[in-house]
Amino acid sequence: MRPFLLLAAVLIQSAVCETKTERSLFNGTDLTGWDSFLKDGKKTADVWSVRDGILVCKGEPMGYLHTKEKFTDFKLVVEWRWAPGTTPGNSGVLMRVNGEARPLPRSLEVQLKSGNAGDVFGFHGMALAGEAARMKHVENHELGGKLTGVARDGGAEVTPGEWNKLEITLKQGDLEVTLNGKPVNRATGCEVVPGPVALQSEGGEIHFRTVRITPL
Repeated sequence: MRPFLLLAAVLIQSAVCETKTERSLFNGTDLTGWDSFLKDGKKTADVWSVRDGILVCKGEPMGYLHTKEKFTDFKLVVEWRWAPGTTPGNSGVLMRVNGEARPLPRSLEVQLKSGNAGDVFGFHGMALAGEAARMKHVENHELGGKLTGVARDGGAEVTPGEWNKLEITLKQGDLEVTLNGKPVNRATGCEVVPGPVALQSEGGEIHFRTVRITPL
């Protein structure tokens, strides 16, 4: 192989390896790389802050914190807990966010709501499918529009106030969800479109300490 061709091959291979390297989306210090959309025109700092290396969400008003970067296929690791000493609430991890900016955007979601963590939803016509017995369809949901969901196959949440670990693998039409080391859900036929990853503000103070992504 000619030297310049060999160099080109090395550079291409290096770029591929770099693309697939796991990296943190949350730096533990500030919200670099993130933006938000919140109901009532609230600003990011009204709801989201960083304390002692932890990303803190007040839970109100409704909306989401999203990456400025778009992703399509990836493995995502998120560690979260409900604020110790408080009543656990609702939140979720949104993926492939697209379309109109609104408190519950067009996207795929892995639910973090206490008692339902691991459920999967597609909002505003975002396609997905799953085991028939665990499927849910709503034609005109108040917030999610045409909604399709797949209920988790058993729970794996820890006691509220303790840390949970969520692992999501989204590759083309396939979505797999593991919670605290236990596979809890799988969806197929997911709509493939690039979009930000987002964390929801939807009721109840919630903390995040890890948000890591590996593009696939």
